[in-house]
Amino acid sequence: MKRRNFARRPGCSVEATLDLIDGKWKGVILYHLQSGTQRFGELRRRMPGITQRMLTKQLRALEEDRLVIRKVYAEVPPRVEYCLSELGESLRPVIDILKAWGESHQERLSCAPPPVVVKKKRAA
Repeated sequence: MKRRNFARRPGCSVEATLDLIDGKWKGVILYHLQSGTQRFGELRRRMPGITQRMLTKQLRALEEDRLVIRKVYAEVPPRVEYCLSELGESLRPVIDILKAWGESHQERLSCAPPPVVVKKKRAA
């Protein structure tokens, strides 16, 4: 994924941070990795709404941004584990605050679809 170069062009620090954890899944992945090292399948089970392709793409982007460390074991079949890097660990307070805010506003932020309104047909 292409990232903006904030080193050359000073920008808002909030913009730089959000550029690293943008999108629907990166924050969720970082949240789940806070509980420790996990394999791809474990992460996928914790996020049933994400596709395998999207999880792979997001993990690669997080690895490229040095927020996640990917460790491959030379085994058959190969085993791959993901964990937070030191830089990723430094986002722990940010992720925790996002989680707390979401919990305290969960009712208002409900992701449930609105109730379906059934219109009665007029009698002819």
